[in-house]
Amino acid sequence: MSYYVIYRTDEQGEPAGLFVMDAGHGQAVLWDHRARAWAYDPGLVVRFLDDYRNFDRYRNVSRAEAEAVAETVTGGEKLPAEGELRAMFESGAGADR
Repeated sequence: MSYYVIYRTDEQGEPAGLFVMDAGHGQAVLWDHRARAWAYDPGLVVRFLDDYRNFDRYRNVSRAEAEAVAETVTGGEKLPAEGELRAMFESGAGADR
């Protein structure tokens, strides 16, 4: 799994978002600020990461760093365990079929 911290600007101040991606299987979740929950949306994640205008607005980080940032980004929610993330990938991929 790959973890990405997202920033509002290329100056990378306070983290604004968090993506978790399993690129090998084309799956990803992100913290949805409006729903205040983790959401399965690989299309949005890939579009953001592939857009050259965003290259300075994210960093690939370790799981430990993603865990440290998660509570700031989510307003107190912890980063789900890897097993929970895989379950989100599976249920999200199943919903796409």
